[in-house]
Amino acid sequence: MPRLFVAIDLPDQVKDVLAPLSHELPGARVVPPEQLHLTLRFIGEVGHQTFAAIKTALAGLSFQSFPLALCGVGHFPPGKRPRVLWVGMDPSETLIQLQQDLELALLDVGLPTEERRFSPHITIARLKETDPAAVSSFEVLHRDMACATFEVREVILYSSVLTNHGAIHNREAEIRCQDASAAS
Repeated sequence: MPRLFVAIDLPDQVKDVLAPLSHELPGARVVPPEQLHLTLRFIGEVGHQTFAAIKTALAGLSFQSFPLALCGVGHFPPGKRPRVLWVGMDPSETLIQLQQDLELALLDVGLPTEERRFSPHITIARLKETDPAAVSSFEVLHRDMACATFEVREVILYSSVLTNHGAIHNREAEIRCQDASAAS
């Protein structure tokens, strides 16, 4: 059974800025540059019929390209022992609308809506025994971190296979923005 998620991939120049950040933090399990992405919706394991229905539903997803600007760092969960180190982004109504449209498309397939509120971020490291004081220092040092704005032109349905060496992500479907389709 495929384990799925929907995401926005990042341009290589953005990955080049983000990749070295978390190497500064002792005990951080760094996300490899090729796996850096913005998750719009984690779906989880589904049967093959549901997988096909999801691909069909996502093909009907319609959006215009839009700019996205990454900035700032933080961690989850807030106020507790840090488990995830992330890079945030400037608020984007278009991104929020895209994620809501995605939720509706998945609801039409019969998947329940995500219970947690959408909190757009890029996970750059997972933390296990990292000292919270070190995380705080890291956040202070990088609070003004910013990447060049980039255009979001596609959404990707990924499958993920968990291995002893980490997850392997495979592109299963690409949903291009309307203005990219019109230009083709």
